[in-house]
Amino acid sequence: MSRIGKKPVAIPQGVKVELNGQRIKLTGPAGTSELDVHPLIKVKVDESAKEISVINEKLTDKQSRSLHGTMRALLANMVEGVSKGFSRRLEIYGTGFNVNEQGGKLVFQVGYCNPIERKIPQGLKIKIDVKATKGDEVPAVFTVSGVDKCLLGEFTSELRKIRPPEPYKGKGIRFAGEHITRKVGKAFASGPS
Repeated sequence: MSRIGKKPVAIPQGVKVELNGQRIKLTGPAGTSELDVHPLIKVKVDESAKEISVINEKLTDKQSRSLHGTMRALLANMVEGVSKGFSRRLEIYGTGFNVNEQGGKLVFQVGYCNPIERKIPQGLKIKIDVKATKGDEVPAVFTVSGVDKCLLGEFTSELRKIRPPEPYKGKGIRFAGEHITRKVGKAFASGPS
């Protein structure tokens, strides 16, 4: 039995839970989130104790055991998402690199001959703190925020893949606080000619 799956998920103040068969809907101050629970797993909402329990009835089934902890983690992320929300901060390093928001799309100028556009998924918000880089030291900075942790992670990793940071000067798109392993460039030895 999953140790994570056994722990009940606490429902914070201001979060409303609706369970309709295998579909669970959470509404909170940050927004609304829905999830279809896998048929092998049962979910029980205890209004008096203010908690959600994930129940695994088929302990011998391998898929059921693996889904037990996963469903509990997804529900915990939903509760945190609708109560507080999630955010991810990204930085762009490189001279002349910049980011803009135009008509529901993010437009990147990151060293390619044409600008790269990515449609912003519904449910995510973009806040651009610094639009353009200033030299190689001051990056362009923007924050992606939303209720759905899975959608946020998928979208931000897709943005990072546009121009991953290179190991010599560190130019590219990276997550804030991400460590980039640097390589030493070629050293030219001056020898007798």
